Parts: sequence; C-alpha cells; structure tokens
Amino acid sequence: MIRLLLSDVDGTLVNKEKDLTPRTIAAVRDLHDAGVLFAVTSGRPPRGMSMLVEPLALSTPIAAFNGGLVVEPDLDVVEERVVRRDLVAPTIELIESFELSVWVYRGADWLVLDPDGPHVDREAHTVRFEPTVVASFEGVDEVAKIVGVSDDYATVAAAANAVREKLGDDASASRSQPYYLDVTHPDANKGYVVRFLSERYGIPPAEIATMGDGPNDVLMFAPSGLSIAMGNADPEVQRAATHVTATNDQDGFADAVERFILPERS
Repeated sequence: MIRLLLSDVDGTLVNKEKDLTPRTIAAVRDLHDAGVLFAVTSGRPPRGMSMLVEPLALSTPIAAFNGGLVVEPDLDVVEERVVRRDLVAPTIELIESFELSVWVYRGADWLVLDPDGPHVDREAHTVRFEPTVVASFEGVDEVAKIVGVSDDYATVAAAANAVREKLGDDASASRSQPYYLDVTHPDANKGYVVRFLSERYGIPPAEIATMGDGPNDVLMFAPSGLSIAMGNADPEVQRAATHVTATNDQDGFADAVERFILPERS
C-alpha cells in the first residue's frame, strides 16, 4: 500500500504553461484525504516551488535542486549539499567547451552571464523571479547547481556524459530536460530524496510511489515501490517505470493518482 507519493514538478505536476490544473489540485487533495503524504522534488530552486505550497497544502519538505537543498514549506533550510568548491570552475569550463550556456544557482541566487541566452525567459517564467547577471563566475562558491543549457539535445547528452566521466563520484550529472544538464553534489539526486523521505517518515521505500518525466527521475524510480512515467517522457524513462500515464497536458498526474494509487488505498 502506497503511503507517500513523491512527484517531479515540470513536465509532471504542472502543464506546459507551468500551471496546476483543477484536476491536479483535486487529486492532491484526495491523496491528503486518503492519508497519503505528498511531496515534490525538482531541479528548480526553492523560491521556484513556493507557489505550490498553498494550492497543494504542502506540509512535507520540498527537495529543490534535485535534492541539493531541502527546505520546509516556509523555506527554512533542512539540509544543503553544494558542489565541491574546487570542482566548480573546471565543471563550468567543461560545459562551456560544448558551447552550452551556463547558469549557476547559489542559495536564493540564480546567476547568468547572458540574460538573453537560451531558455532564460522560460526559466524566469517558471520560477517567477529574474536572474542576476554577472560578468563571470570566477570566485563563486557555495554552488548548489550548475546548469548547461542548449537546444542541441545531442550535445547536451554528450556534455552530460563528459561531465560524468570527468567527475565520477564527485558530482551528480543528469538531464532534467532534454535542453538542461544539471550538475549537483553527488548525493543531490532524486534517489536520495526517496531515502530522505523514507527515513523522515519511517516509510519503507516499497510503500513510496514516484512520478516523473525526465532522465533524472529514473534515479527515484529505482528505489521506490511504484514508479509512474508521464506520457510525455522519453521512451527510456517510460521503460524504467512500473506504469505510464497520460501527458502533463492531459492531466496525466491526476489520472495516475486515480488509477494507480487511490484504488490501493480503498
């Protein structure tokens, strides 16, 4: 029996316009009524998920930066894991060698070199705040996440492989979207978030369900007892899941809750 659902946000919980639909809000309310805890995790910064707290009545910790920064719903910090300081500059240099734009997240700050770069406007709309433009990333520390951005999906995948090969176990590198490469602390991944919530609430991973659409969501599928991929997910993500639901523009989140989680509770 599922006692907790952990969901990705973009491409999963919200639609393409980055909005919560009435069915999604109702589905989370039904989870609460059925005694199922609901939690969210995302590559977004904490401020970029604060708008979810009230409509979804969130009471569980929010895992931002793929688990690099865990905060309470009021944004008080629970845990923080940052990229090792000596790895920041060489990681940025490696990502830039693939001609990807680079963003850096540090605490509440989102730092960019080019405010007109790819997907900056999209990200600002998503997280609902503007980036801070800097002349360089030299000397920046306490970095929660480094992001490489490009609409050349094959190059983003190649850059991800290169970062993983160079950094090994010293960092986590995964694609949160086909156009985003996220580099975080090695324990800052969504598989860690499942373990964190399991320990926090005393719920075995077998009684935790996970839902997502991106390659980085596969890391939380593996330890959970029930995993659900969105209909808009890539085929390899869908193959890694227990079930596949409809797309995020077809209320796939609500559909999955109604089909795969609530019937078990009843």
